[in-house]
Amino acid sequence: MAPMMTRPDDLNGAPGERTSAFFGRRKGRPLRTHQAQAMETVLPSLAIDLTAPATQELGRLFGQRTDIRLEIGFGGGEHLVTQAAHNPDVGFIGCEGFINGIAKTVTAVSAAGLDNVRIHAGDAAELIAWLPDAAVSCVDLLYPDPWPKRRHWKRRFVQDDSLDRIARILTPGGCFRFASDIPDYIAWTLERVLRNQHFTWTAEKADDWRRPWPGFCRTRYEAKALREGRTPCYLVSMRK
Repeated sequence: MAPMMTRPDDLNGAPGERTSAFFGRRKGRPLRTHQAQAMETVLPSLAIDLTAPATQELGRLFGQRTDIRLEIGFGGGEHLVTQAAHNPDVGFIGCEGFINGIAKTVTAVSAAGLDNVRIHAGDAAELIAWLPDAAVSCVDLLYPDPWPKRRHWKRRFVQDDSLDRIARILTPGGCFRFASDIPDYIAWTLERVLRNQHFTWTAEKADDWRRPWPGFCRTRYEAKALREGRTPCYLVSMRK
C-alpha cells in the first residue's frame, strides 16, 4: 500500500488545531544522489507554503490554470506525473509524507519538464484545511494504507468527517475517486460515501467499479496487487 502521511509530531504545514492525523512511514532507504539533489534544488519551487493564506484563485499557483486536481498519498508519483503530462492545462497538487516517494516524484517532474505540479510534503489534513472552498475539481485517493487491524481503523484516511472536508474543497459536480485492492476497505469506503449527504456514487453497472476510470495510470502498488492475485476496485463519487 502507498505510505500515507506523517505522524502528528512530524508535520509540515500551517499551525493550529488538527482535526485528524494520518500515519505512515516517513523515510525508507537512503536517497540516491540525484534524488537528494532534486529535493534540495527542485522541491522548493514546487512546494506549497501552508503558512501563507490560501488565495481564492488557486490557479495562480499554476500560471492561471483554472482546473485544479488533488492526489492524496501519491506514493511513487506514477499516476500524478502521468496525469500532469497528459493534461498540461490542468494544475495538479500532490500530497505525500513519505520522503522517498516525494524524491522520486520530484525527480520525475523535473525530468519531464512539467510546470503544472505542486507538492505538499506532509499531512493531507493540513493541506485540505488550507485549501479554499470549491477549489479543486477532483480528489484521487489510490491504494491508501488499509490499516487492517480493528484497533487501527480510526487511522484509515476515509472517515465520515474526512469525506465532509473533501466535499468542502470540491467544486459542485467534482469527483472523489478511490482505488483499492482490499475488499474490507472498499466496503468501508463505499458505506461512508453512500451515507454522506454531499456525494453520489456514480456507478450504473458492474464495469464502473471493476474497470478504472478513463485516463487512469496503473501504479506500482496496483501492479503488485495484480501479481499477488488481488482484484482492484475503482469507486467514483460525484459532489452534489
